[in-house]
Amino acid sequence: MSADLIKSGKTALGIEFGSTRIKAVLIDLDGNVLGIGIHDWENSLVNGVWTYSLEEIHAGIRDAYADLAKQIESKYSVKLETIGAIGISAMMHGYLAFNKAGELLTPFQTWRNSNTGAAADKLTELFDFNIPLRWTISHLYQRILDNEPHVKDVDFVTTLDSYIHFMLTGEKITGIGDAAGIFPIDSEKLDYDQRMVDAFDNLIADKGFSWKLRDVLPKVLVAGDDAGKLTEAGALFLDPTGTLKPGIPMCPSEGDAGTGMVATSAVRVTTGNVSAGTSTFAMLVLEKSLKKLHREIDMVTTPTGYPVAMSHANNGTSDLNAWVNLFSEFGKLMGNDHDMGDIFYKLYTNSLTGDADCGGLLSYGYYSGEGITGLNEGRPLFVHLPDSNFTLANFMRSHLYSSIGAVKMGLDILLKEEGAKCTKITGHGGLFKTKGVGQRYLAAAVNTPVTVMATASEGGPWGMAVLAAYMLRKNETGSLEQFLDDVIFKGMEGETMAPDPKDVEGFEKYVERYKEGIAIEAQAVKSLNN
Repeated sequence: MSADLIKSGKTALGIEFGSTRIKAVLIDLDGNVLGIGIHDWENSLVNGVWTYSLEEIHAGIRDAYADLAKQIESKYSVKLETIGAIGISAMMHGYLAFNKAGELLTPFQTWRNSNTGAAADKLTELFDFNIPLRWTISHLYQRILDNEPHVKDVDFVTTLDSYIHFMLTGEKITGIGDAAGIFPIDSEKLDYDQRMVDAFDNLIADKGFSWKLRDVLPKVLVAGDDAGKLTEAGALFLDPTGTLKPGIPMCPSEGDAGTGMVATSAVRVTTGNVSAGTSTFAMLVLEKSLKKLHREIDMVTTPTGYPVAMSHANNGTSDLNAWVNLFSEFGKLMGNDHDMGDIFYKLYTNSLTGDADCGGLLSYGYYSGEGITGLNEGRPLFVHLPDSNFTLANFMRSHLYSSIGAVKMGLDILLKEEGAKCTKITGHGGLFKTKGVGQRYLAAAVNTPVTVMATASEGGPWGMAVLAAYMLRKNETGSLEQFLDDVIFKGMEGETMAPDPKDVEGFEKYVERYKEGIAIEAQAVKSLNN
């Protein structure tokens, strides 16, 4: 049955560029996973800029696709020659700038870079709308403020998923959720906010550039729209063996925030999700506008354009993973070469035996700056008092708490200060792979029941594949919300965990300590330099 679906192209493919992994997920049109391809990678800090080279980007997607195609042929004895629809997603924000010849003008700046403070502050004041440091428009305007010579030659400014979509189709487009990390969106017109576009063009008018903002940004599309077809050059770019045929429909590319919403069925008003991985972010689909501007809160959209409040932390599980790797190294030194999955499981579950407030221990997994806490750089840091309860369980629990600590601060603004309504929170991403641990801590952090679906570990790449399937089936199912309810999540089991009052109290104590200790982290940034 599955082999026949693959042969006939009744499938959808989602490929997502995560921070540490590029993942290709092939599904049938009901959302069932048929195969997964993986390429592991890591960003580099080059001359103070977090980046990936184009060579790494190109090689990575090809390797992930090749891994998928190999798995499909091995599992089903079918060569992957055609697909019903393809969608590309990636970590949001950042800055890729090209000239008319398609040449990259300056190294790719990822979401992790926070070297745009002056631009973000100026634009926030100009628009009366929060412009985060990592947004594409912040990067573009900072390059203008810094008088970088490449800006005059700009022909196309975009994000990673939009760039790859262009490579595959020749179309300069992006999905509205990703576009919301490029420039503010008008959710009624489903496009960039024209008032703010005009304000930006007026701001830079004296620079004498040959372009205006809309000339260089990708066109905005919404979920279900036709976003072009895989060209012959695009097919060879993705699959240099020539097995994959051109002509495959492409859906609008998306950012990882949008695919996370889809993967958790959190696109309806008052629903939310938390994606916990290398970066961690919480999304809440709003029923009404916020009362005031908050620099800690980003305003983005669902893949269909509904306004969404986002609490985004640049830092998530990177330092947590580094400590687990250290314990693995110690195990090997002692002659115990355990599977990494088993090490994660043992350390995570053991943390449940720790104190609810982590026994006075405190950690900051800041590999980069953190907008929510007002820091433009980061230094991973662990600190405790001499009489703190320094145990392995508390140590791991502290790092697990810390991985969602900054996000909790943003969510507290939405839920406590703004009184935003939240009827459901769903968790997904690597933090939730160990059953009952990350889910329990998130429930404590938001003091709300948290659901983890069976698809939680698949995350954004699966969500992107679902968006590709939706484009093929929207005429029969209607809205994206209806498609998710009636097709993708129909009968799918999820586990819901209510917050434990003791955990809630302990997490609140931890976060108060976390806020007070930001001064220590800030001093570490000043004192520790490369």
